[in-house]
Amino acid sequence: MNQYIDVFLRSFSDFAGYTWREITFQVDPWYVNYFWWLVLLSLVIWGLEIAFPWRKNQAIIRKDFWLDTFYMFFNFYIFKIIIFMAFSNVTELFFKEIVGEDLSRFVLFDLSEVNWWLQLLIFFVATDFIQWFTHVTLHRFDFLWQFHKVHHSVEQMGFAAHLRYHWMENVFYTPMKYIAVMLIGGFTPDQAYIVFYFAIAIGHLNHANIHLTYGPLKYILNNPVMHLWHHAYNLPENRRYGINFGITLSVWDYLFRTASIPKDDGEIRLGFPEMEKIPSSFWGQLFQGFRKSK
Repeated sequence: MNQYIDVFLRSFSDFAGYTWREITFQVDPWYVNYFWWLVLLSLVIWGLEIAFPWRKNQAIIRKDFWLDTFYMFFNFYIFKIIIFMAFSNVTELFFKEIVGEDLSRFVLFDLSEVNWWLQLLIFFVATDFIQWFTHVTLHRFDFLWQFHKVHHSVEQMGFAAHLRYHWMENVFYTPMKYIAVMLIGGFTPDQAYIVFYFAIAIGHLNHANIHLTYGPLKYILNNPVMHLWHHAYNLPENRRYGINFGITLSVWDYLFRTASIPKDDGEIRLGFPEMEKIPSSFWGQLFQGFRKSK
């Protein structure tokens, strides 16, 4: 029990210290600086929204802009410092004590001898599929949907809406991605950084007030036009659980017939029925999903 307590307490200081080193440009190598990457990326995408707005009547400081900006840093840093890194490390320790330290025996495909770029591609595709599948379950099962409603409570879409999501979604997504990495061995930290950066960039663009479809690549990459319909208040008939679940790749939606773009319209209503029951404040949304519906 003591070792669990030690791991739990040490996780707070370790991640807080790492975050401070990112803020003060002390991380090595320099390109793993998530904090300033997120800041720079957000400013660039926001600049594109201002220069080339799709919804021209939407204010630069749109509704809930500051709430969503706070969510970006809460989900990436504050929540992880307070509890999530400690929870993850304790869970990992518990898992290793049950199955053993050597996780290589669970590897189904060892890619350590495969070309580096092919490893990167497989890692990216595998983790993106896991996230697509997890996203579908967030819509399909009501107890998960109660948490995911926070993300869909966005009424005016912008880049920062990308990271407005309930903290419980970290609890659902992370173990699924961990299992994928465990079953497919041979990846390197550099590959994880590249995939992470690319996914965040595409996610920001998908939620941005920018008109992009990527031409023929729309069947491969998710895009703002496609993702806006994922947030549509009025879904197409027979699609009660939603459409366009892709995170970075749109190909899964086309393969599994969950893709739909009824029309190219940036002014569609966003949200879901009875959305007014979702608290409008961060503190209210923090406990969404744990309280009985009124």
